[in-house]
Amino acid sequence: MRRADYVIKRVAFAIITVFVAITINFFLFRVLPGDAVRNLSRVPRASEEFRHSLEVQFGLDKPLWEQYLIYLRELSRGNMGVSFSNQQPVWSNLREALLNTIPMATLGTVMAIVIGIVTGVLSAWRRGNTSDHVSTNLAIAFYSFPTQWLALVVLIYMSAWFPSHGMTDPFLIDPTPWEHFVDVMRHMALPSLVFALTLYGEYTLIVRSAMLETLGEDYVLTARAKGVPQRRIVVRHAFRNALLPTTTLIALSLGYIVAGAILIETVFSWPGIGNAVYQAVTERDYPMLQGAFLVLTISVVFFNLLADLLYFRLDPRITE
Repeated sequence: MRRADYVIKRVAFAIITVFVAITINFFLFRVLPGDAVRNLSRVPRASEEFRHSLEVQFGLDKPLWEQYLIYLRELSRGNMGVSFSNQQPVWSNLREALLNTIPMATLGTVMAIVIGIVTGVLSAWRRGNTSDHVSTNLAIAFYSFPTQWLALVVLIYMSAWFPSHGMTDPFLIDPTPWEHFVDVMRHMALPSLVFALTLYGEYTLIVRSAMLETLGEDYVLTARAKGVPQRRIVVRHAFRNALLPTTTLIALSLGYIVAGAILIETVFSWPGIGNAVYQAVTERDYPMLQGAFLVLTISVVFFNLLADLLYFRLDPRITE
């Protein structure tokens, strides 16, 4: 029953979180200064009648509370609205952007997880050594670097070997499936590398901290007193019990895969959801912003819920 209560509470909390995020998401963009209709009416000296027709077309002439109720009703039907900028369904725009972002962000996140866990475990194992100092300082440095600066540095020094912008080569005429795959992977190399470099540092620091805390537990000292090999202590005893904070961090990272990285995608002109959000901000495209942040919220909440459920396997004491 305790496990069932725990699952019910976690699921209920996730649903409430999504609803609160939807509400904040709707009102947040409407309290910002500026006028969406002014950006829509790009015709110089647009008449008041033209602006009013745009307000009626997109429902902006209604009271805010009525717009909110309409938004909730349409959202319950799976309709995220219509983009102000291209008059296409928001979900169609987001789906295309997601299909571009997810492979790039997934590759970068997987690289960050593998590098971060390996370097974190080795740093904790070799605590105080030169390798520990170098690994920790590098992790702190890459964690602290501004994303756009790191992206520009990678762009400057590695653009001679890999394409520096876009997702495909427009001059590659009628490529075979394999040629298209290789072309996309070459374009994906630099943005996914920057994605990995910006993430791996926090994995290294969290894993190292959790490992050091676990290595000081009594059961680890007992295992050492019994003569258990150091490698077995690190891998089978310490690392498994240090997975709780690491699992939470991985869940957060997987959730943010959907969001991509606005600055990285902007620097490399990658046509993903981060770039779509940037364009929506500049054009005050409320439906696109609402849709993008809603997808991000649901993904983060879902993976956090998944992490909470995985705790059953990692630490049964969590329901006690």
